[in-house]
Amino acid sequence: MGSENVLRSKEIIKRFMERGIFITRDVLDALSSEPGWENRLSSLFGRAEKNLLVINGDAQQLLEHESGVPVNWQEFENARAAWEKGKNPHIYQRFLSYLDTHKKEIAPIPSTPVKILFSYDKPSKKREIQDFVLYFNARYHALERMLRSRIDLKNVLSINRIAKKRDRENVALIGIVQNKETTKNGNLILALEDPTGVIKVLVNKNKPDLYNPAKDIVLDEVIGVTGVNGSNIVFANNILWPDIPHYERKKSPDDAHALFLSDLHVGSNYFLGEDFKKFIKWIQGEFGNDQQRELAKKVKYIFIAGDLVDGCGIYPGQESELQIPDIYAQYNECAELLRQIPSRIPLIICPGNHDAMRLAEPQPALYRDFSQALYDLPNVYMVSNPALVNIHSSPSFPGFDVLMYHGYSFDYFVANVDGIRNSGGYDRADLIMKFLLQRRHLAPTHTSSLYLPETEKDPLVIEHVPDFFISGHIHKSSVSNYRNVTLISGSCWQAKTKFQEKVGHHPEPSRVPIVNLKTREVKILRFGK
Repeated sequence: MGSENVLRSKEIIKRFMERGIFITRDVLDALSSEPGWENRLSSLFGRAEKNLLVINGDAQQLLEHESGVPVNWQEFENARAAWEKGKNPHIYQRFLSYLDTHKKEIAPIPSTPVKILFSYDKPSKKREIQDFVLYFNARYHALERMLRSRIDLKNVLSINRIAKKRDRENVALIGIVQNKETTKNGNLILALEDPTGVIKVLVNKNKPDLYNPAKDIVLDEVIGVTGVNGSNIVFANNILWPDIPHYERKKSPDDAHALFLSDLHVGSNYFLGEDFKKFIKWIQGEFGNDQQRELAKKVKYIFIAGDLVDGCGIYPGQESELQIPDIYAQYNECAELLRQIPSRIPLIICPGNHDAMRLAEPQPALYRDFSQALYDLPNVYMVSNPALVNIHSSPSFPGFDVLMYHGYSFDYFVANVDGIRNSGGYDRADLIMKFLLQRRHLAPTHTSSLYLPETEKDPLVIEHVPDFFISGHIHKSSVSNYRNVTLISGSCWQAKTKFQEKVGHHPEPSRVPIVNLKTREVKILRFGK
């Protein structure tokens, strides 16, 4: 058994023990090998009776059905214990025969087509300076492989080989942007670094098709360059980004919908509780006209992209803006709201920067210490920030891959990328998300987000091209398309705060993007003014 499975098994045993329940080895092995083991636990805990002491394989099968079989669990356990000791085995066999008869009458829970493809769950450990070096090397090599697939970069040379050339000739290189500056003449000078050295790249202002996009280059991103070499310099003719390829736009064979929430900020004085209650009533089929109620019935998935609560101590003076000043109470209230969503709809939840956990990305799934009430919901899938989730797959359809990222790095790029800032800034989530897809990284600049330096792999690299890229954080809903990837920024459920007024945010609260998976058409539903 690998170390990951051992840790998972220990955690499963701990959670059962906390509830005074023992489990048999076969149940432990089955749960620890399940990718969605946490959801299986929530289901079992939600259905287990208080006087149930031991869950074995037979009991597990019954507890995981939608409607219960009338069972005297104490007698069931006594019969099982006697059977194991070789006493009166016929009594336990009668129990099994009785249960088998009733199991045929029970419809099993439909298997929810939610598959977690990536969710960061590595344990914390001490980090050394060398970890940062290995982290950037891992990022460089991941993005380098993507760039090398470009035809223009098939003859890439290392920087030290280019620096040794004495004759001028066409060259191609890949490097991480170490520095960027503008000359007195208005040209751009980039310092590119690869594992072998550093070289300057000049982008001439008289080439507007090259110069204008190059102005939006940020530090630490990885790019490819073709041009002509000089004396320890390359005169750029073209700049290439890792970018995403054009993929066919997948569509579901059946009529199903997914909707996207973010930034609930439960606990804030500014939380729009009445608007959220309208949303709850709608999803329950009790609000709206006939067409809107029919639409609610078709919702199969709900994604929540972080900031479920407003948190405590997030910024100076926040306590004066909190309706619920206790973080545990905030999560309990949030759970009570989400509990009203029909349990047939899976809730896929990642954290955000207001949630009670570390800021460094990737953020693991919400800490159970604070948000146990959410984990107790039977339809919740907790994932990290970022995460990659597959939904709605079937034997004949691969499903849709959804990249979830709360969007903490968005602030940096709004402030530092001219092409985004001058085109609307916080009002243009589509431009920010497109920018990150082109860089194939969720926070390409060192200071754009706090991060954890993983040594083997950079979890913020967008290695897999998703069908949907969803985010939140900026409190403004947005829907767009880039190379057949649907970009969706969630809205919020919080009125404009004093801080947002100061920094120029223009939130659009109480709006819900909803996508028809059959047509890929996206609508935005309004539950507020």
